[in-house]
Amino acid sequence: MTTLDGAIPAEVREKNAGLIADIDDLVSIHGTERSALLPILEGLKSRRDQITDIAIQVVADRLGLTPVDVEGVVTFYHFLGTEPTGDTVIHVCRTISCALLGMDAVVKRLENVTGVSMGETTPDGKVTIDWANCIGMCDFAPAALVNREAVKEVTPDRIAEIVTEARA
Repeated sequence: MTTLDGAIPAEVREKNAGLIADIDDLVSIHGTERSALLPILEGLKSRRDQITDIAIQVVADRLGLTPVDVEGVVTFYHFLGTEPTGDTVIHVCRTISCALLGMDAVVKRLENVTGVSMGETTPDGKVTIDWANCIGMCDFAPAALVNREAVKEVTPDRIAEIVTEARA
């Protein structure tokens, strides 16, 4: 595996030793082909809750990609991203099907129950709420993902229960 670790200042390598070790572990599991990029990033997000600029650079280095290639994937998929997230992430689908069947009321109740707006994390770090462009559950709208598990036919009345379970 070719690396640019020598180009990374020693203090940055030391400060991020755990992160680099996690990336190297994921690369050893998934390989160095471009097709390993998404599984590596998913694993990293699961382990770290955030994909930092340093992580993007190291992953790019390990896979022989440019940081722009990696960042493009990180920012395209709603379940990745560069911002830290709560222990539980609730994504609400915002397709036309969900909108027509009450998504606005669901979101209003979700923001009320959590005390944060879409795209934010509760102060206790337990719950992040955000949008998903489509989760493929149009026949069960409105739909959401709770930690990437589909929840169908979400109603404002079910939100309190969903958030309570998320915080447990």
